[in-house]
Amino acid sequence: MRSHLGVLGRRLLAPRAVQTARNGWICQSCRGSSGGHKLHKLFSTTGTTSAALREAVAVGKPYYVTTPIFYVNASPHVGHLYSMLIADVLKRWQVLKGRPAILSTGTDEHGMKVQSAAELQDVHPKALCDTNSETFRDLAKKANIANDFFIRTTDPEHRDAVEYFWERLRESGHIYETKHEGWYCVSDETYYPDTMVEKRLSPLTGKVFMASIETGNAVEWTEERNYHFRLTAFRDRLLQFYADHPNFVTPSNRFAEVIRWVQNNLEDLSISRPASRLEWGIRVPDDPSQTIYVWVDALINYITVAGYPVWAPGSEHEKGWPADVHVVGKDIVRFHSIYWPALLMALDLPLPKCVLSHGHWLMSQQKMSKSVGNVVNPFFALDRWGVDTMRYFLIYNAAMSDDADYDNTFIVDRYKKGLQGGLGNLLNRITRPKTWNVREAVVSMCGKHRDHPLPTVVENQRESLASIVGKVEVHMEELDPRNALKRIMDLVFDTNKFVSDAAPWDRAKEGDTAAVQQIVYYAAESLRLAGILLQPFMPEKSGQLLDRLGVSQDRRTLRFAELHADDSYGTSTVPLGEGAQSSLFPPLPVED
Repeated sequence: MRSHLGVLGRRLLAPRAVQTARNGWICQSCRGSSGGHKLHKLFSTTGTTSAALREAVAVGKPYYVTTPIFYVNASPHVGHLYSMLIADVLKRWQVLKGRPAILSTGTDEHGMKVQSAAELQDVHPKALCDTNSETFRDLAKKANIANDFFIRTTDPEHRDAVEYFWERLRESGHIYETKHEGWYCVSDETYYPDTMVEKRLSPLTGKVFMASIETGNAVEWTEERNYHFRLTAFRDRLLQFYADHPNFVTPSNRFAEVIRWVQNNLEDLSISRPASRLEWGIRVPDDPSQTIYVWVDALINYITVAGYPVWAPGSEHEKGWPADVHVVGKDIVRFHSIYWPALLMALDLPLPKCVLSHGHWLMSQQKMSKSVGNVVNPFFALDRWGVDTMRYFLIYNAAMSDDADYDNTFIVDRYKKGLQGGLGNLLNRITRPKTWNVREAVVSMCGKHRDHPLPTVVENQRESLASIVGKVEVHMEELDPRNALKRIMDLVFDTNKFVSDAAPWDRAKEGDTAAVQQIVYYAAESLRLAGILLQPFMPEKSGQLLDRLGVSQDRRTLRFAELHADDSYGTSTVPLGEGAQSSLFPPLPVED
């Protein structure tokens, strides 16, 4: 296969920082001047400055959540969508609470995997990156992900940040050059120690190969001269940091794995590859014969988005750093919870607050694989089932600590029981009958003193409403959107039972208007609160629900998710329609 990394490739990959007699790095904005050394001093990260930065982040910092940046060597799958969705729910929850929030996603476009994929397709790597990166951007848009940034590691600003970060590491004495021997995995873009590889038999070829125990992917023995980061020098600091921050990695079972790795497997980290093997990447400043390790390049994206390196002392928090949550798949926890903190420690930069790792999506209890033919195309799934249906299913069915099974029958089941039969049915039961009027019930109940005892069935419903926000908030603070969603849906299911038990249609036949209005009001309040709380999970459908209830746009924040907090709703702003097809969740056209 011919190489596409000729003159064009060298031009794309050439270090863009101006070098003046090898005496220092000059950033993009300083080109053509002699201010390189001043830049180093301006952004110096001394211990005193870092203390000031850490003090500053406690005040006025936007909430900052990230997805991993996704490899562009292949098309998106449902796991990528799930990562985006978790981060989106966390961001939207903060916005619902009234806090400014930032969500960043993007694509990881350098490294051997991308270079190899481009060679196989007989295209230049940048052309492959441009096409596939746009596909990930399209997925975020289609899934209604409220990302504020979409970063690409081929962006000029990111390249500047990586080169600057490398220079700071080198000047701080944390990088050295040596010969490296070890097992490298192209699929995982990482080296593994001898203790983490084993012989395996390929079921397809019958041949024996060396593989990572952790991922099962093939590894190859490599010997090369490259640069190393003194990772082992940070063993004690990492372990102390973990002890001081017991919730740094969630869930706890993966945090235990991280701690064991640092205790037993930590080695200095190879952070470059010979350019003769890996052309497609950012070259080491002052040494174009080496390409910066793709994971060092990729991890820095999180601070590029936050404005690094153009941080005046104490100002980095203005764009969100340190990140409140890095959302990652379980297969890349080590990079985010060991390598990334150590790299930041080396430059005395603030560390992210939490790494939230989730399991993988399986099909029939098997890992999704192109060779097996069981990969779910997220675009097809979103078109088939609807955006909010997929958002609901993925959050409801997946636990952070375990892998989850994907099946169309599971989606149909969740839709029928939870959305159509639960939420949609409850909305129709309260808003469509001609026997009562929701607005009249709201006016009647909001104008009354509520000192007198309520009937038992109504009192139980009132207690559920009084506690629902607190329950949901606890789960969201624990970074557990699944159980937060389940608590909201529990309220929906319980309210359907409440309406059946209270039977307002029977009270209407008896002429008990006060009882009817009381029952309808508490059911409507349940819908109103559920609609507000569901906005991070199902933005479109929850908005439509609140429209049907007549809830004003300015009364949909968490501040109004309280019993009796809104006396202005009850008149729908949209047609309620008749029949199943005009319901909030109509029957599915296809169920298999």
